[in-house]
Amino acid sequence: MNKHNEYEGRRQPASIDGISSGNRELGTPIHRSYQPSHGDATPGLGDSMERAEGFHPSRSGVDQPLGSEEYLADLEAPILLDQPLPQDSKKRRKLLKKQTKHKSRGRKYLRRALTLVAIIIIAGLGALAYKFYDTQRQILAGGGKAPAVCDTSISPELLTKEGDGRVNILLVGVGGPEHSDGPNATDTLLIASIDPVNNTADLLSIPRDLWVRIPTNGSAKINAAYLYGRETAEGDEAEQQRAGLELLDKTLAPIVGVPIHYRALVDFAAFREVVNALGGVDINVPKDLAVSEQLWDEATGKNYKLNVLAGQQHFDGTKALFFSRSRKTSSGGDFDRTERQKLVMIALKEKGITAGTFSNPIRIIQLLESLGENVYTDFDTESIKCLYARMSAIPSSAIKSLDTVTPPNDLLTTANLGGTSVVRPKAGLFNYDDLQAYVRKSFRDGFLAKENASVAVYNATSTDGAATQQADLLKTYGYNVTTVDSAPTLTNPAQTVVVDLGEQDDRYTKHYLGLRYSTTVTDKMPESTGITPPSGTRFVVILGSDVTDSN
Repeated sequence: MNKHNEYEGRRQPASIDGISSGNRELGTPIHRSYQPSHGDATPGLGDSMERAEGFHPSRSGVDQPLGSEEYLADLEAPILLDQPLPQDSKKRRKLLKKQTKHKSRGRKYLRRALTLVAIIIIAGLGALAYKFYDTQRQILAGGGKAPAVCDTSISPELLTKEGDGRVNILLVGVGGPEHSDGPNATDTLLIASIDPVNNTADLLSIPRDLWVRIPTNGSAKINAAYLYGRETAEGDEAEQQRAGLELLDKTLAPIVGVPIHYRALVDFAAFREVVNALGGVDINVPKDLAVSEQLWDEATGKNYKLNVLAGQQHFDGTKALFFSRSRKTSSGGDFDRTERQKLVMIALKEKGITAGTFSNPIRIIQLLESLGENVYTDFDTESIKCLYARMSAIPSSAIKSLDTVTPPNDLLTTANLGGTSVVRPKAGLFNYDDLQAYVRKSFRDGFLAKENASVAVYNATSTDGAATQQADLLKTYGYNVTTVDSAPTLTNPAQTVVVDLGEQDDRYTKHYLGLRYSTTVTDKMPESTGITPPSGTRFVVILGSDVTDSN
């Protein structure tokens, strides 16, 4: 008898996971699951087998011959239990095909929806990334360098002179398109000096009327230096901005006596829009500030009345701009303006960090929109990230303004030069020695400040006063000079000797002293000088004729 016919019409024994019941004969087709016929099903068994957590019953109570089309179709078809299946195989296949088609269509729509969402997300992120890249290309031009901006444990060998332990940023404010009366004349010159080692900062305002020598351009007010530099450049706006800042940097170098690591140029529009993009800033104003006349606001084409009362005040972009720019509203003049600029900068710092601005894509785009067209810097991406981290660590109470007009540091004064009102050093026109000393001392190198190593200076030459002169100079660079004296035996050595007494590892002070006196620091005191430094002295400087010759 044909084997298929032998089992035709008979209920097959159940088979679960390859284990058959005792009465199944070898060769019997093994189906994926068991379903009793409607007529002889064990009561309750069908219910328990229908559960989702159990194995599922077969679709048909009538088995198909092994190898037949019906049997193969049954094996390949998906298991669907959402509605009863007819016994007829053709009808069953038709229903299964219909159910599969509906589910396939649902999955297709879901895939399309998810794909659309993914495209929208990717497009949004792509637009933001491109905007950041495009803005970075415009305003993060690169070229500046501060050794300690990202690493406060930097090797001393990477520092070339005192002051490299700080980050000095020249901030330049110009009128820009909003200011038709001299859009490229410098309205604000501010040096922000950050000590990343000790988390402090200092601000120095340079009066725009300071009379200076501008390389290759004779003498003029310092606010013309950037403009003259732009006029020498060929190329696009960025090239002109770079050239203007380079000439301004060369003009400032002999005035302030500290290295400028980075430069940032901001016009009125950028300042105004950044403040507005942050939702304004809040400032505790120390005293009333009112301007008697109305100020012309070219951005709006209307007059603006500046009237700020003492106490907590909210500033939008326009109010903050005029509050920062105003010079003729108090007896302190430029110094009072520097104090107001400091208040605004601190408010911007606090708002930018605490308001979640840098985690808000909309606000980032608003900032980039304004910055991209109206700002130029020689930061690079890595430096700007590190600078943000440094500024975040500096408490507002640790940001100070330098005063150059109030005793005992009244170093600058007003004067009349050929009918022109100018600012000049009190020591005399172009004499910046006192100003340089004050700025260097105020912008003390962060590594020198942290180590604060005791230095003793001895004069071993025949030149009177050499030790005092060198000690005063070292103090302006931030050295902790504790002893100034003459060597008991004047040997007049040709080369200055620097001795490291080796009580602790003040490696930065050691490195700077070696650079300053062009010598290798030794750990042995010369016996011929007869010098016995006081207890606690860390370094000893024994002056040679190389110092007096250079003077």
